Amino acid sequence: MSDQAQTASNFDALIGGFAASGMMALGAIPDPDTQQTHVNLPVAKHSIDMLSMLREKTRGNLSESESRGLDSIIARLELRFVELARR
Repeated sequence: MSDQAQTASNFDALIGGFAASGMMALGAIPDPDTQQTHVNLPVAKHSIDMLSMLREKTRGNLSESESRGLDSIIARLELRFVELARR
């Protein structure tokens, strides 16, 4: 694997980890250890904030598809967060 491909793979894994953490904290996917869903808005907000920070810090250095994917993940997490916070 080339260095560039390895970097892209590592970036995708990093984003995927924060996205999964956010989705678990929003009750959208079960915790892999307990198979239970729960809502933890502070943890979800932290995941969204970390992804948003990564978007800002990597602006101009991502491919168009990476940028769109990151934007999409953040938007989905933010929408779910707002829906749950209003309850």
